[in-house]
Amino acid sequence: MSQKPARRLSHRRLYEGRVLALDLDEVEEPGGIRAQREVVRHPGSVAVLAVDDRGCAVLVRQYRYPVDEEVWELPAGRLDPGESPEQAARRELEEEVGLRPRVLERIAFFYTTPGFCDEAMHLFRASGLTRVPPRPEADEKLEIRWFSFHELGRMMESGDLREGKTLLALLLEERRLREVSL
Repeated sequence: MSQKPARRLSHRRLYEGRVLALDLDEVEEPGGIRAQREVVRHPGSVAVLAVDDRGCAVLVRQYRYPVDEEVWELPAGRLDPGESPEQAARRELEEEVGLRPRVLERIAFFYTTPGFCDEAMHLFRASGLTRVPPRPEADEKLEIRWFSFHELGRMMESGDLREGKTLLALLLEERRLREVSL
């Protein structure tokens, strides 16, 4: 289904911060629909499913203010200006959990919440891991833990894992493991 793109009739930047910007646009969308759209502008992000030689994956738990709880999730972060997704994935893995991958493969690309945000996420699988000193940012208080895929499966079923990029990565890895064993 090929439609002409939306036409922006007016634009106003409501906020610009360190992590994101918020725009208010009046648009005419395909089909003639006129509407005001609030759009969060984001530079893009990466997340990394790091898997060791035993077949375990590393997650970090950190407090997330928007949901007011500590959340288990993949090492992840936003793209810095001029940085490729691969460079960002390697940087985040080293900074957050102190791991350098020999192999880094892209496993997915998706929009996190396209109803109101343009954030594009690049999801990677890392293996052949070497330990290096972690370098978390000053405002990051991370708990780092390795989990077997059996444990992670139980955490998904119980609802203890409920962060989107992490769930997607684990489901893709589960599918990959099934295909490898066939």
